[in-house]
This record gives sequence, structure tokens and C-alpha cells, in this order.
Amino acid sequence: MTTAATRIRPRDRDAIVQSLRAGVVPRAGQQHVQVGRHHEVNSLVRDIDRIADGGSTARFVIGEYGSGKTFFLHLVRSIALKQKLVTMHADLAPDRRLHATGGQARSLYAELARNTATQAKPDGGALGAVVERFVSQALATAREQGSNPEAVIRQRMADLSELVGGYDFAEVIAAYWRGHDTGNEQLKSDAVRWLRGEFATKTDARAALGVRTIVDDSSFYDQLKLLSRFVRMAGYSGLLVCLDEMVNLYKLTSSQARSANYEQVLRIVNDSLQGTAAHLGFLFGGTPEFLMDTRRGLYSYEALQSRLAENSFAANGLSDYSGPVLRLSSLTQEDFYVLLTKLRHVFASGEPVDYLLPDEALHAFMQHCSQRIGDAYFRTPRTTIKEFLNLLSVLENNPGTDWRPLLGGVRLEADVNPDLEPLTDVAGDDDLVSFKL
Repeated sequence: MTTAATRIRPRDRDAIVQSLRAGVVPRAGQQHVQVGRHHEVNSLVRDIDRIADGGSTARFVIGEYGSGKTFFLHLVRSIALKQKLVTMHADLAPDRRLHATGGQARSLYAELARNTATQAKPDGGALGAVVERFVSQALATAREQGSNPEAVIRQRMADLSELVGGYDFAEVIAAYWRGHDTGNEQLKSDAVRWLRGEFATKTDARAALGVRTIVDDSSFYDQLKLLSRFVRMAGYSGLLVCLDEMVNLYKLTSSQARSANYEQVLRIVNDSLQGTAAHLGFLFGGTPEFLMDTRRGLYSYEALQSRLAENSFAANGLSDYSGPVLRLSSLTQEDFYVLLTKLRHVFASGEPVDYLLPDEALHAFMQHCSQRIGDAYFRTPRTTIKEFLNLLSVLENNPGTDWRPLLGGVRLEADVNPDLEPLTDVAGDDDLVSFKL
């Protein structure tokens, strides 16, 4: 928790402030502005422990547009990194899906691979470092045993042969070792490119690495299961995959395409529930419409609806944070006040003497926001946070300015989801609905 004794480096301060003023989640430093949702965080920390112990998990983080889902997912990722997990994250988009036949699933995998992170490389691009760590450990083992390093690598990789695509995966790792051993940087680069899903044709992969397969639309999930085993061999605790903007599946205009993607989601959920995946976890971020719409959402797929049904006993003020669906609770006014104090603290780089607003101003700001848009200012706080930081910026650039007259210039509108505004619905045809982007 941010306290008066917490000092924040200027670089971290600028990164947090600039991100939040732009309406996006900062890549680091979330702990400085995190408030509330302790039960939700603790629940996912237990999931992280389960992954590290060899289990699997699939959770759906559901919240209204602007309620902080993406921030929450980033926070959980940062916790996972500290627990020695490898993380991958990506936003779904029209050209990035879980299932496709035109390269969209491979595109999603490639984006996940680019955003592979470890505690040492939290900003992504860590897949090559993971491979290098595995090879270095195998080399150390070979030296201790007086054996051939490639033999050690192949022995360790033999465990992957039971999985789909495991043989070629092992061959690629062996090729990386040969590049490492001979100083062939091109061979090492080609191996990492294959692991990242960057080979477009099997012919190119065979010429470069001698393997007959590539990461394509059909092998998206199988490749992630291989990676979860591999990162464990490299000394990490497991793999956490975070997929945000799942609403883009909800927006697919083809019912057939939606069903195929929901079938892939079902496969992941089934593996998680049945324990057939190891050291692997998934977090899906989406809106209530994506989950509960029985016409286009996950609930339109009967098998998923039955598996994701929420605990009927969790009512009348009771909560259950252990199910596959984790609904983000709305921030309270008290939470939001604490958030404003943290934002003020970050803006001042952790120096209380440099606070630009007194506590009185925070209360006045909240009252003004309440009069403008009601309780939406703290339940979906994205725009409110931006305006508060804009106010602090004006005060910083105009020393001695009285904050009171400025409050009237704070203009707010309730944060609504522009992605779910239907443009047309031709005679109710499910395949002809398009959405405003």
C-alpha cells in the first residue's frame, strides 16, 4: 500500500501518470494505485499457487466497461511474475482469435509470444531468454554428469513427446542448442522465431530447422500446453495466459465462427476442470454481455453455460470467489477516496510536501463528480481518474492557482462501452449484426 513514506522514482511516476491520463493501464507500478477487491486478488493468488503446484485453472474476470478489468488483469500478472511464473498476454481483436482458418489464431499466438514476460523481463520479449535459461541449465547438468549436452536436452524433452506437436517442439529446442554450441546465431534466431509462431509456411520451417510443422491456427492451444511444460523445465513455476477484450468474440458476425471459438474456450475450461493440463492457467477478461447474453455470448453455448453457471447460494449478500466466473465488485466511494489519495501521492513522486491538493479538495472533487454523473464516477472510474490527473497537471503547470474555481471546469460523462452499440440488425439475422468500432 502506498504510504507517506513511499518514494516513487520519476520514471515510474511519469509512466503511471501518462498511462492513466491516456485512459490505459500502466505496464508497471499498479501496486501504487490499487484499491479494494482484496477477495478477488486473494482468490487469484490461490490460483497462481495451484499453477505452481502443477495444477491448471481457467477464470473469467467479468466487469462492466471501464470498471477496471484490464487493470486487474495486469495486477494479477505482476503478482504471477513475482511468484516465478512466466506470463503471456494479448487482447483479442478481429484479426486475433482463439479459433480460425485464416491465420487469426496464429496471429493471437504470435501476439502472446511477443508479450511473454518473466520477472527479469516484465515488459515482454522474454521467450528467447526462457529458452536460453533451459539450455544453460542443461549444459550445467551435462558438465556435472560428464555427458553430452544435446543428449541431456533430448532426455529432458522426451516428456513432451506425449503431447501434440511435442516431437517438433523438442527438435526446435535441440536446434537452438546446436546454434548455441556452434555460435550459429541464425539457427538460434530461427528456433525462437518458430517458437513465436513467426514461420508462415512449413517449407520455410523445414529448410531452416528440419521440422515438418509450424504453429498454425489448428495448433494454437496445443502449443500453449507445450510451453507450460517447457517453462517448468526451464526452472519457472508455470505459465499464466491472460486474454483480454474477449468481447471481440461476442462481436463476431458469423454464428459459426463464434461457435468455433466458444468450442475452443470449452476445451480450455474442460482441461482446467479435469486437470489434464499442467502448470497452466488462463484468465479471460470480458463484459457481462459477453458472458450472459444467451443469443451471442458464452451462455449461448449450452455446454459453457452449464460449466460457468454461478453458485446459486451466492446471494443475499453472500459471495463465492472460487468459481470459474469472478465478477469484479464495483469500487465504493470509500475505495475511490483512497484511490484519489494514492493518485495524489504518485503525482507528487511520493513526497507529501509536494501535494498539490489538500484532503478538502478531494472531497470537493468527489462531490462535483457525483453531481455530474452520479455514482458512475466511482463504479466505472476511468474518465474520473483522467480528469483528476488533468486537474493536478494544470495545478503543477500553474503554481499558486486556487483549485476551487477549477472544479467547475471538470467535465465528465458516464463511461459507456462503444463496442456494443449495434449499427444494424437485418430482420434479426444473427449473422448480419455488426457493431460500432
